[in-house]
Amino acid sequence: MTQWTWRHNASCCIGHLRKGDEPSELFARSWRGRVSPLFWRLPILFWALAVIGWSGAGFWGPPEMFFLYMTHWGLILILVESLFGVAVTTMKHCGTLPDATFGLPWYVKTYWVLYNITIPVAFLITIFYWGVLKTSGRMVNYAPNPVLDVMLHGVNSLVMLVELVASAHPSRLVHIMQPLYFALAYLLFSVGYYTAGGLDPWGNPFIYPVIDWSKPNQTMVVVTLTALFLALMHILTVGIASLRDVISRKYIKDSTGVYNDGFKA
Repeated sequence: MTQWTWRHNASCCIGHLRKGDEPSELFARSWRGRVSPLFWRLPILFWALAVIGWSGAGFWGPPEMFFLYMTHWGLILILVESLFGVAVTTMKHCGTLPDATFGLPWYVKTYWVLYNITIPVAFLITIFYWGVLKTSGRMVNYAPNPVLDVMLHGVNSLVMLVELVASAHPSRLVHIMQPLYFALAYLLFSVGYYTAGGLDPWGNPFIYPVIDWSKPNQTMVVVTLTALFLALMHILTVGIASLRDVISRKYIKDSTGVYNDGFKA
């Protein structure tokens, strides 16, 4: 095995950001070049703040149980991702964003990792909620307000789709492990919570009825299928970003910046 092959395989398995040809400014511009990302990242930031406040105020259980649910983890991800995105864009406008001569700054890397995780996780939450929980036959009322229900489990994907389509930096297949590691963290949290005797707000020994660790065989099937579907959501994200870049190169006169093939290592 050559050194390049070993490094490539390690990068794929670890999911880290290798030094590439991406300039820092690429993360602070839109695919149209002249349009500032602040036009969508600031509204997404304010939306996330508003929905977190709304869902927290209307939460049906003890306040500390708010953090049991993947939906709320995903919402917090959107908040932090957009916050870093706004910060990176603002630094570019102020002329304080350094180039990538010595690699991307830590805050640009952090934004990129959050971007790689947040988008497929948002897609997964929407599809898991409406496609699995709503049809499980054991549905509980996770969002008593129907408008908030749509905000948490529908608009979350819409705002991340806007971030994906409007941005200029790449989504790469090699980073597939990043959302999977996040999902693993939530999985270990749910196992630890069950093992410690934790209950949901209604006194059930699970967080979600389809992930019930008192039925490990059934739950492992759901977990495995969910992990595969999350990987599929990452592949979909890479495909959309690659299509975005193809359209930009072909039809937009202002094609400044670096465009990357997301399916290349």
